[in-house]
Amino acid sequence: MIFKPSIYKLFIGLSGLILSVSILIKAHAQSLHIDTPNPTPRLITSESLDNVVATALDTFFTPGASVAIVHKGKIVHAKGYGFRDLKQKTPVNQATYFRLASTSKAFTAMTMAILVDEGKVTWQDKVIDFLPEFALSNSTITSKFTILDLFTHRSGLVGGAGDSMLWPEPSGFTRAEIIHNLRYLTPEYRFRSTYAYSNVLYITAAEVVAKIAGQPWEQFLQERIFAPLQMDCYAGVVPQMAMNNAAMSYGHNDAQGIYPIPRNALDNQSFVSAPAGGIVCNAKSMALWLQALLNEAQTSKGKKLISEQQLQQIFTPHTPLWISSHAKHTHHTRTKHYAIGWRVENVFDYEMISHTGSLSGYQAYAALIPELELGVIILNNGSNYGVRDAVMQSIIKSVMPQAKPTDWVAHYVDYQAKQEQRYLKRLLPDPIGSGTLILPVSKYLGTYSDQWFGEVSLYKNEQGTYRFRSVKMPTLQGRLEIFGDHSWVVRWDNQNAASDAFIHFKVHPDNSVEGFSMYPFTAKEIVNHEYRDMFFIP
Repeated sequence: MIFKPSIYKLFIGLSGLILSVSILIKAHAQSLHIDTPNPTPRLITSESLDNVVATALDTFFTPGASVAIVHKGKIVHAKGYGFRDLKQKTPVNQATYFRLASTSKAFTAMTMAILVDEGKVTWQDKVIDFLPEFALSNSTITSKFTILDLFTHRSGLVGGAGDSMLWPEPSGFTRAEIIHNLRYLTPEYRFRSTYAYSNVLYITAAEVVAKIAGQPWEQFLQERIFAPLQMDCYAGVVPQMAMNNAAMSYGHNDAQGIYPIPRNALDNQSFVSAPAGGIVCNAKSMALWLQALLNEAQTSKGKKLISEQQLQQIFTPHTPLWISSHAKHTHHTRTKHYAIGWRVENVFDYEMISHTGSLSGYQAYAALIPELELGVIILNNGSNYGVRDAVMQSIIKSVMPQAKPTDWVAHYVDYQAKQEQRYLKRLLPDPIGSGTLILPVSKYLGTYSDQWFGEVSLYKNEQGTYRFRSVKMPTLQGRLEIFGDHSWVVRWDNQNAASDAFIHFKVHPDNSVEGFSMYPFTAKEIVNHEYRDMFFIP
């Protein structure tokens, strides 16, 4: 087709006019929320939420969950789903107890903020001013380390450094021992330069609170937060009344199906890990917590737990966090930081303050979106994050006009399948050894000790099996297998508690054993692992 110039100009002019009108109409429609993916945003109905949770539990092999929602100042939903105990077929309700895992950290942060409000400490005070025994491997960093540094995951240590003193439970370490042993952990990054998650520093923070308050951290938490908010939660010994409605912890694999994880289950003893991940609570009480946080940290009687200034300080971003491509594309996340006991990020155009909790057998997710006057808590007794993520997204996206309707259970099924494929592509075959040792077996057996992890025994039992046993961490027991040269493999009895590990012996030229190191049992070289700072000597 051949255009005459005048006709072509007329065509272009009309096209431009049509395009301009189209843009104006679209802009007007957007201003009226007509052209948005969710033009009439409203909180998900209880019936729809029931369906989402039921589908998620079944899809992600999780026995039960409890969900509570705070909206516009009121608790509008608090309900249990599925079973807290599969064997007994006892149902979950809004008062069923779960372990909060790392969502416990927000409470530790609040206990310190109370003391800051009272003028007994500042966030910039040095830790050694309150705990003279506190020491890292670098004395200069020790002298500069502040209260704020305890909470913001920027110590320079690797992520999870010292966790081997906490998990697998039960731990034989006291909090005093954990703090003392910080000096043996080797830093990997420059101080305050890199985010690396730390549980042991939250335990240290709780001991600072105890020192300043002149009472156990658990008691201070109970008196200053749980009691005023009428929360039936526990950081110390869990009473029998609560145990009567406690959720058993569960895992899942293709061979066993859903199976219990009793080592992490609630019992009547307190957890040394409580300030970092061991508080016990239920959805009903956690809703009261979120309700208060959305109301300037006030109780139902109008009493402030902390000042508005300290509440803002807790929510102030400090340490930048990595943002995955999934978060960028799915949630439009552009900024993400760790604050004090909370993560702060944007979801579409809204600030979300949240924290997850993960422990074998328990999953938690607490979130606040102040602009939408929304708070959500999800607790479950499984080990797959798909439940908490799918349920959380179903709730928060229901009130966001920018969020298109999505089947979030199906979304996370697809996401996890892609993640698994990526993992399998990178997975290397297990190492294969010669099966022959250089020295006689007896030369390797005996009692060894690491300066901070304590004693372990390598021995032959009455059945003729070679065994590994840790004194401090009784769950770390396993079968020893000869790998070759000066190396063994330890196959843990509880495969859910830890991954199999290498034991590599260091031997002098005269064939005397100097000691051994431990590494993950894999063909891939891993530098940052739970055994990196251990060396066991006879």
